[in-house]
Amino acid sequence: MSVTGEPAAEPRVPLRDQVREELQARIADGRLRPGDRLFEQDLAAELGISRVPVREAIRMLQSEGLIEVMPRRRGVFVRGLDRAQAEELFEVREALEVYAARLAAQRAEPEQVRLLADLAERARTAHEAGDTEGMSSANAAFHDRLVGLAGNGLLASMLEPLHGRLAWLFRMNLEPDRVCREHEELQTAIAEGDADRAAEVAQRHVLSSRRMVLERMLF
Repeated sequence: MSVTGEPAAEPRVPLRDQVREELQARIADGRLRPGDRLFEQDLAAELGISRVPVREAIRMLQSEGLIEVMPRRRGVFVRGLDRAQAEELFEVREALEVYAARLAAQRAEPEQVRLLADLAERARTAHEAGDTEGMSSANAAFHDRLVGLAGNGLLASMLEPLHGRLAWLFRMNLEPDRVCREHEELQTAIAEGDADRAAEVAQRHVLSSRRMVLERMLF
């Protein structure tokens, strides 16, 4: 069984990876906030497993920058971001996501692009219905799908921890119309195979998000 109670997929995913994914999801969707303390024993009891995979998962998330161990406070905490760290993350995200968009436009098959369009439409529908959770979920899936369309596993592995560290900020999306519009423009450019246009829209999208976060969020 997985830590969420669902049957494990085949081949079986190691428990430490299941715990990591569960904690990562909780950080991304706001159930765990920056500064929240994690207790190995409590998590192990909640998930019905030993403390060993929990400890291993915490070490993995620490290496990804999502969790920090603070000896003076004698605990493990969800890591926050200060302004300088956020700026660094956006600089790296700009470089990688613009490249991912360019590759996606060059490599994506029509059926794959249709799935991207479905996610953009799902986000728009959720926004118009006032479903913030649904929009956040669709937008996160949109970015994951776009990176997958780039067809570069190393690029995907580099972007994953960046998205994880920024996810809690993007849940407080203050410009949903802009985000929907830019995702739709990006999907269109990829569908048309216009790599230059896809890269331009992706860069504008990252820079707009950077401005939104740095201007309106407290660090």
